[in-house]
Amino acid sequence: MSLQRLFQPYRLGALELPNRIVMAPMTRCRTTQPGDVANALMAQYYAQRASAGLIISEATQISRQGQGYSFTPGIFSAEQLAGWRRVTTAVHAAGGRIFLQLWHVGRMSHACFHDGAPPVAPSALAPEAQVWVADADGVGRMLDCPTPRALELGEIAGIVDDFRRGAANALAAGFDGVEIHGANGYLIDQFLRSTANQRSDAYGGSLHRRIRFLDEVATAVAGEVGAERTGVRLAPFITARGMNCPEIIPAILAAAERLNELGLAYIHLSEADWDDAPQVPEDFRHALRRVFKGGLIVAGRYDAARAEAILRAGLADLCAFGRPFIANPDLPRRYALGLPLADFAASRLFGGDAHGYTDYPAYPDGEKE
Repeated sequence: MSLQRLFQPYRLGALELPNRIVMAPMTRCRTTQPGDVANALMAQYYAQRASAGLIISEATQISRQGQGYSFTPGIFSAEQLAGWRRVTTAVHAAGGRIFLQLWHVGRMSHACFHDGAPPVAPSALAPEAQVWVADADGVGRMLDCPTPRALELGEIAGIVDDFRRGAANALAAGFDGVEIHGANGYLIDQFLRSTANQRSDAYGGSLHRRIRFLDEVATAVAGEVGAERTGVRLAPFITARGMNCPEIIPAILAAAERLNELGLAYIHLSEADWDDAPQVPEDFRHALRRVFKGGLIVAGRYDAARAEAILRAGLADLCAFGRPFIANPDLPRRYALGLPLADFAASRLFGGDAHGYTDYPAYPDGEKE
């Protein structure tokens, strides 16, 4: 199949993208300690992949409370802003565009990140999941998430403001925009789902109360940096981490309608990507198109042919690739020329040094297998 659509330019909010290939957000746990600061190695990693139409950074906690994994970056201290400025400068020098993904993990965390206190969540319900925690020597292990503490009503406005401040800090650090992480079982997703949100106040119960937190976060962020520089990631069909909610599709569509009213630049669908994952129904894709008129990004084990097909069908505007970008920093060129893709080392995904991170080479000029 010709990849004509995949390599067409696209205007996404305030940005003109040279192609429709997005580098998906991927947690890699390479920050400098102490302080969870982005560093020169991370700047090299992202700059190597600047030929993507758009890079979306790894998930970045908006506060210390928002952290759930070791060595993940933050966007709330002066040192963190300076570290990210190094990254954005390198990406822009290489001709790229980059958004920061704003993150609060909620209950997907561990007491070791909170001075022994439990993580926070909409309700005191354990997620039946694990998070990656590193020892003092940097060796990581998976630990069970404890039962979280339900947020007090008066605490929620402070977290909304943390998202707003994180967005402001992102633009101050040189990012072209921000993506609000509302997917994959993290805090915003927890509020959306009746299986994680059993509140009886203004943030729980009815569908419109469950989407209120996302509405307030998106409103605050768009008001700070501009709706044209704001996107949201959602995951309607991902059910892991105790998130199998029978009411999630109506909630997602209601949220999308509200995000459309706010004029956000895009919605980024995180689709299930394991071997026997449920397929996203065509009727949902059409329903989403009807209620949201901004850009649609899809992500979830797409290859070039599948990406081209969904773009031609008009059910997405861009396609995000995660795993293929790990070992193929020049992924757009490889797709354009039909070059083979390299495999990544799974043991080097989280933590460590340049090995398995920045040492994957571009495909040699003049060679094709």
